[in-house]
Amino acid sequence: MSTISPIHVIGGGLAGSEAAWQIAEAGVPVVLHEMRPQRMTDAHKTEGLAELVCSNSFRSDDWENNAVGLLHEEMRRAHSLIMSAGDQHKLPAGGALAVDRDAFSADVTRRLEAHANITIARGEIAGLPPAEWDSVVIATGPLTSPALSQAIGTLTGEAELAFFDAIAPVIHAESIDETIAWRQSRYGKMGPAGTGADYINCPFSREEYEAFIDAMLAGEKTSFKEWEANTPYFDGCLPVEVMAERGRETLRFGPMKPVGLDDPRTGRWPYAVAQLRQDNALGTLWNMVGFQTKLKHAEQVRIFRMIPGLANAEFARLGGLHRNTFLNSPKLLDTSLRLKAQPRLRFAGQITGVEGYVESAAIGLLAGRFAAAERRGHKLPAPPETTALGALIAHITGGHIVADDDPTDPVGKKPRSFQPMNINYGLLPPIEVPKTGEDGKRVKGKDKSFAKKRAASRRALADLERWLNDTSLGVAAE
Repeated sequence: MSTISPIHVIGGGLAGSEAAWQIAEAGVPVVLHEMRPQRMTDAHKTEGLAELVCSNSFRSDDWENNAVGLLHEEMRRAHSLIMSAGDQHKLPAGGALAVDRDAFSADVTRRLEAHANITIARGEIAGLPPAEWDSVVIATGPLTSPALSQAIGTLTGEAELAFFDAIAPVIHAESIDETIAWRQSRYGKMGPAGTGADYINCPFSREEYEAFIDAMLAGEKTSFKEWEANTPYFDGCLPVEVMAERGRETLRFGPMKPVGLDDPRTGRWPYAVAQLRQDNALGTLWNMVGFQTKLKHAEQVRIFRMIPGLANAEFARLGGLHRNTFLNSPKLLDTSLRLKAQPRLRFAGQITGVEGYVESAAIGLLAGRFAAAERRGHKLPAPPETTALGALIAHITGGHIVADDDPTDPVGKKPRSFQPMNINYGLLPPIEVPKTGEDGKRVKGKDKSFAKKRAASRRALADLERWLNDTSLGVAAE
């Protein structure tokens, strides 16, 4: 029986599940609190831990050339529960890592329930956690309950920041007309579970595209409540019709770009393409990539059946919209994710101002390690900023602070406007690469960009290994 007091983790999503796992693996007892099924949210459908409520994709798995792929690899090396379960239940998705959402959630739930150091408590924590809980990780995500949101706002004195996050429809595979649509990954690229034919592509002629845009712009949208009217969207998950409102060509250069996709009927790239990605292991459900929407349900059915190949589409799930909240983390949190106003409280996941499944789980991983180390009497430093993990921490705890010598800020250290962020190479410190290649020719353009990404990724993994070896979860010898 452990004599160490438990750490409490509130929220059984990706971040909370990862935080609980990291704490337990460090030999510290943890109580994981999840309010479902006693209290459900507008987006969740099950009571499973780590349920994926939007896409089933963890995005690119290419660690050498893509920042999110680098984050995947760093988390694997840090023994991430979320990445382990994701790898176990991966689906074909070109160069991306996509998962069977139901099998993934069931596996995470099973592993957490089976861990000797983890107790799962079902029920809502209304308001701030009890005062006797001296170490708490709040990982309630973008769907934090109103009572807890209000308590956090009262404690911090900050007005809540919020944005809308939209959900894409899912279609039954047997209702897709593959005499029109065809299967191909962009440029035939194969990923961690792919074949090079991992997406179903629905091709548009110019006339079909223009009619589709007209229909979306005219379609009836979900109306907002008064308190929602001025809530901004996060640019990484804009509703498809909002993108269309920004210009008729916006979608052709975004989620509907036809680049690298050869229509077998013509041998050419179409004018535009709607892509579908496999959503379950059976291959019976396919997600409309980039088609998050606030169109009313009847309008979705009518308008999305205008897509070539989807005239008879049957929808397993229609798109929707939910409100997300996040903290002004650079002002409110310290570098170990503790709330400055009440350091017994740590925060993890999307509520801290990261965006994306993997980023949320990554912050959960770090919050769990910070909390476990503190419980063991250690001060765990953040990973180096040269790593993807360290770059995310740096962004949410100080990346939006103006430099002391900024002439526009005479007082110094004034917080800028803080917005959610996906991991990207721009968050990592710059790195120099040789100006000439092995052939003696000058490296420039895309070749130089790829060389810099590969160099930054290799530097990140080397620095992460040193950090992992030096910190060892901060566990003291018994």
